[in-house]
Amino acid sequence: MTRYIAFLRGINVGGVILPMAELRTICETAGLKNVRTYIQSGNVLFDSSEEEDALVSLLEARLEAHKTRQIRVVIRTGRELEATLSGNPFPHAPGARVGVLFLPETPPADLLEDLVIPGREEVVASGRELLIHYPDGMGRSKLKLPKAVAAGTMRNMNTVAKLEQLSRESAQN
Repeated sequence: MTRYIAFLRGINVGGVILPMAELRTICETAGLKNVRTYIQSGNVLFDSSEEEDALVSLLEARLEAHKTRQIRVVIRTGRELEATLSGNPFPHAPGARVGVLFLPETPPADLLEDLVIPGREEVVASGRELLIHYPDGMGRSKLKLPKAVAAGTMRNMNTVAKLEQLSRESAQN
């Protein structure tokens, strides 16, 4: 069994309300094991022997059946979160000011070439993630990311660190 973390896009913002108790039930009835959610933004940890692509399809189908609209899901393993944390190109920035945009697949190599950054933000592509430093805060940013990353979902580095810790603790039990 592998410990996975699923990130749901757009949950409990923009009109898509999904209580975490309901999310846990959806995951458990889908056959996922040791299900645990973290905060209200659609983060769920679970164990499964299935592959990532199959899990994304399963969860997206179950969520759409439950909410009658598509909810995108991006999945990572605890080890992948650990690599994201250790590879943080902004280690001295406060965790709340570094966003990790989790993407379903590796973006094109030239994705950042035409990116216009109107403020002081810094953007680094790393595998299937974009790491963004928002020195003035995410809420004040005027940064517009390319449409090629629209299927992704962002979490701040503090949330990523907590999810990695929870994943590691679950693996030890």
